[in-house]
Amino acid sequence: MTIYALSSGPGISGIAVVRISGSKTSEILEAITKKKIPKPRIASLRKINKINTSELIDEGLIIWFPGPQSYTGEDMAEIHVHGSKAVVDALHSTLSGIENCRLADPGEFTKLAFQNGKINLLKAESIADLISSETEIQRQQAIKMINGKSADEFNFLREKLLKILSHVEAKIDFPDEDLPNNILNEIKYSSDEVINKIKKILNDQKVGERIREGFKIAILGPTNVGKSSLMNHLSNRDVAIVSEIAGTTRDVIETHLNIDGYPVIISDTAGIRDSKDEIEKKGIKLSLNRAEEADLKLVVIDVKSLDFTDVLKDLLHDNAILVINKSDLLEKDINPEIKKTNHVLISIKENKNIEELISKIKKNLKNKFISSDDILITRERHRQHLQQCLDYLNNFNQKKEIEDFDKAAEDLRLATRHLGMIVGKVDVEEILGSIFNDFCIGK
Repeated sequence: MTIYALSSGPGISGIAVVRISGSKTSEILEAITKKKIPKPRIASLRKINKINTSELIDEGLIIWFPGPQSYTGEDMAEIHVHGSKAVVDALHSTLSGIENCRLADPGEFTKLAFQNGKINLLKAESIADLISSETEIQRQQAIKMINGKSADEFNFLREKLLKILSHVEAKIDFPDEDLPNNILNEIKYSSDEVINKIKKILNDQKVGERIREGFKIAILGPTNVGKSSLMNHLSNRDVAIVSEIAGTTRDVIETHLNIDGYPVIISDTAGIRDSKDEIEKKGIKLSLNRAEEADLKLVVIDVKSLDFTDVLKDLLHDNAILVINKSDLLEKDINPEIKKTNHVLISIKENKNIEELISKIKKNLKNKFISSDDILITRERHRQHLQQCLDYLNNFNQKKEIEDFDKAAEDLRLATRHLGMIVGKVDVEEILGSIFNDFCIGK
């Protein structure tokens, strides 16, 4: 099957790039240009025609990439035409009329590259992350992953486990022969080394996922203290409805921001109070759930109501900034106990001390996003496989100590399998769909 898709962004543009991959690619190029295929990897100007009527579609560039020296590992081509919807539609229409040629699924070109051994699974995911990156730190992380350090590290650990497995299987195949002490010592040393390395990787404060998905900030507090106004102010637009009526916000409202290159997701939540309204109670429950998930909590209160409920006190325990709003209404100094907290006194109405609050947020961001070349985990999928690998290795060590080598070998095989699934060294068909469906069509 040969596939095609628009690989440049949809909409009007100066240039549109349509990509084709598959065994019929050269045949298609000759059919739409009425000429022989150009030299490999050299841009050639061609008239591009409808196949059935020979009507001219456009004049553009053809670049021919014969397999296996192509992105997908198959015969592949790029057609560069003028970027109007009419031109692209006409080209798509003529390609769709060719037998065994169809529109590509999302991520199918990159999926072919993985299946044909051109890239590993980590690199495929990193390409998707690079395409969707919105901030500088996200771009930098995606590039680091594409360069392959993470894949090299996981492959190195996997090779170590395979070597241990070969020794254990030798013991199973020749039960009457004792393994030399140096081999037994090597099994223990290598398994402990892999376990310690995986523990270190897992103990990364989830920095990689934070960079990829965004740093989560939840705005919390009682009703009518200015949470939605603060959300709108930080976003520089009206994201949330602002009203003097208590309980206006009943659901969680999110917006994505770029703060000094750091990706941030800010959530405005329902006001926390005792309520008999079932819908509002559900909104309050969502607020408290969002507080648990947040990397940073902005607990907003009103200078006129500085009495804390137990719920608000709990929210201030860690990863929180106390935001005291409506300072323009302040008639006396605030309580010394409140001054001891990590707080900032602001007035959204008079735009007072907002920069001080943003500065505190930035400081918290920088502490969480400590740049490191050792970031190896960027997705929950990686973390789950590493944790399962660690669990099986701990089981292996327990069974090895009592010389139950048959069962120990199975634990070792499963540990090796989970490491392999991170980079795609084993059968991973069940996870390919979820990974490549995140791509845009044409990639």
